[in-house]
Amino acid sequence: MPAWHLRDYHDDDLDQAIQIWDQSRQADETPVFPVSEVMATAEAGQTAVVAVVGDEVVGMAVAQAHGRRAWVLQVALASRWRERGIGSALLAELERRLRALGVRRISALLPAHAAGTRALEHSGYRFRDGLTYYEKVEPRATANADTLTALGGRLLHEGLWDAMAGMEQEKQVIERRIVLPLTEPVLADRYGVAPPKAVILFGPPGTGKTSFAKAVASRLRWPFVELFPSRLAAATSEGLAVALRQAFADLAELESVLLFIDEVEEIAGVRSGQAIDPGHGVTNELLKLIPGFREHDARLLACATNSVRSLDAAFLRPGRFDYVIPIGPPDPTARTAIWTRYLRNVADSVDLTQLVAASELFTPADIEFAARKAAQAAFEREVTHRQGGPATTEDYMNAIADTRPTLTAQAIEEFTEDIEKYSRL
Repeated sequence: MPAWHLRDYHDDDLDQAIQIWDQSRQADETPVFPVSEVMATAEAGQTAVVAVVGDEVVGMAVAQAHGRRAWVLQVALASRWRERGIGSALLAELERRLRALGVRRISALLPAHAAGTRALEHSGYRFRDGLTYYEKVEPRATANADTLTALGGRLLHEGLWDAMAGMEQEKQVIERRIVLPLTEPVLADRYGVAPPKAVILFGPPGTGKTSFAKAVASRLRWPFVELFPSRLAAATSEGLAVALRQAFADLAELESVLLFIDEVEEIAGVRSGQAIDPGHGVTNELLKLIPGFREHDARLLACATNSVRSLDAAFLRPGRFDYVIPIGPPDPTARTAIWTRYLRNVADSVDLTQLVAASELFTPADIEFAARKAAQAAFEREVTHRQGGPATTEDYMNAIADTRPTLTAQAIEEFTEDIEKYSRL
């Protein structure tokens, strides 16, 4: 077997450290210190040591010092590297560093028979019988709520799915490929259907990609968390890659989540091949994080992009994303449904067919804007001239004429090409 050696914990070790932590836990074991707390302690500069073989992390020990006392939070070993003295060596190195900090009493709280207990016994730690460990744990819902708030997430109100007027073709694809396997997992397993863990929604701006992601979260009754790369980068001085890692580690504390990343091309664009490209590190980090995210149940990553052709090829491969789904502009049937939603109060006095024909290149967002503009015109007419009456067909046609469509013929052509080349349903 190749030789191992000890070194300091580095931020880049996070993914492997979490995997080792998972391997060290027994299936029914509840750790005293959750992985997020352990990793936060390590990244905060507390005493943390790893054992490595080449570039592979095979063991890790973390301790937190408080004056003259320290607590060992974790001793974790990769399953195939146990019984080789690595655990004892990690503890010895922890002790050496803690003594240098003035620590004189080192304590450890581990579940019975957990990985690391034998290393403690071999290293001179004494089991103290007759002690009773007390703990008060916040209800899971409260802990989830705190984590969700910290991530800027929320539970969306029910009914968003039914409110998605029009877009029936896209709705049907998302219903069959995404929603049903996640809401009927037992039935899906019986037929050998694996519930999706990650999907990409692509299409021109304003076609409803974000709305679809929120509607799916509402339908699943899962928390909705949106990551904004620009905000993550601003939140830490250590860079976007580190912020992404921490965000994904925090997400692991939630029982279920739909994670949404809009305009994902900002952090997963085609890499130049040049080592100095600043986007390399962020793209590589996201590529490493996705497999770990996929390992958890009740998780769905939904990424949206206006330009699927600008995404890195490694990002698009099937092993990372189950489906690549086009979200296109509304056809006449969809535009009719969308207009109808905004004409509830004036449906009998407006020529719907005329509005649908005049808004050919409109996205759902464009239609909403034009409808609001026409309603505003009728409202102002009432206030100014006291000439009552709802908005008319003329009001709506004027609003359509004053609204610059998001879509162009070229955008439609490029989207059609992208469907042929990139969609995976």
